[in-house]
Amino acid sequence: MPEVGLLPFARVALQVSTAVLPTYRTRFSKHQFTQPQLRAALCLMRYEDWTFREAEVRLREHSELRRVPGLKSVPDYTTLYRFLKRLDPKKIDDAVREAAWRLVGKRPRRRRGVRVAVDATGLSPGAISTFFVRRMHHHTQKPLPWRHWLKWLLVADLDEQVILAQSARTGPWNDCANLPALVGSASRVAQIGLVLADAEFDSERNHRYIRGQLGAQSVIPARRGKRTWRIHGVRAEMRREFPRRQYSRRALIETAISVVKRKLSARAPGRTLFTQMRQALLLGLAFNIYKLRHPLVSPGCQQSQIASSISLASEVRERAPSLENGGAHADGTTETAPAVGSGGERTTPGRLFFAHLASRTCAAGANHLVECFGDE
Repeated sequence: MPEVGLLPFARVALQVSTAVLPTYRTRFSKHQFTQPQLRAALCLMRYEDWTFREAEVRLREHSELRRVPGLKSVPDYTTLYRFLKRLDPKKIDDAVREAAWRLVGKRPRRRRGVRVAVDATGLSPGAISTFFVRRMHHHTQKPLPWRHWLKWLLVADLDEQVILAQSARTGPWNDCANLPALVGSASRVAQIGLVLADAEFDSERNHRYIRGQLGAQSVIPARRGKRTWRIHGVRAEMRREFPRRQYSRRALIETAISVVKRKLSARAPGRTLFTQMRQALLLGLAFNIYKLRHPLVSPGCQQSQIASSISLASEVRERAPSLENGGAHADGTTETAPAVGSGGERTTPGRLFFAHLASRTCAAGANHLVECFGDE
């Protein structure tokens, strides 16, 4: 399970869903569950990689999970499945952009725009274990006979490690023609200054769209065709003087994909392509909510444990009276310190330091538990 608690995640998922979804689909709805409540339950399902039946069982077992979204009763697993079938992919994209805007909008705007990368990955359609795949390949020397899989295409902000736009379809497929629509959808979240993509998206039309329509810089290696072919325009510039230093930042989108598969899920379960596509889109939404609840902290804002210990030691040294000086502080004031503690041991500045450090550590741990699981 990821390190972010279920209650804060469910709370943020409900807020994002309420911002983009109406309360009820039609005026003839049963008014038993709202649309934001059901989509928050689906996001929890993708966050923990539950099945529909497991989601129903978990909501039935934990009253706190029902209290945060405001569920008066437990939705049946068929209710969640039917809501997933009715869910419009455009509404999922709106929620992805809403969560990304809440995270990217807090950052000071760059003059040149944000740096994004485009990449695709495959998601498993079932729950088959990777150990079984390796053992089968070891014994038969043949991979699994999969002819098709689900291809998940996404545009990610390299600085915030958040998904700006996404799409899913059956693979294998060449998505070179889908780059303009995907990057155009990402530009609605933030102004784009640099687009990085691999050789799959090598096309003069993609360069023209990024540089002409969006006013951004595009870096795509020109590897289509033979070396003897004559190419023109931006592709010729990429082949002649390729900016390798800028292109090296594209590896950060591989990091984002790895985080999704390690912390959330590496599969898009479903018996039909229709269900698998919506499961993949919900996975991207769950990842953005996860990043919104657990944002990246700049290394310059973090205080190391050594620095905090040194500051704590100096604080205790200033406050604790020196036994050699007869209880005199550094500022000249005096204080009578007990020579014997409650346990019969002599009180020294070292013991005061470790006692104060233990109290601070327990307080920080208690605050973390309250943040993750609530005041209960």
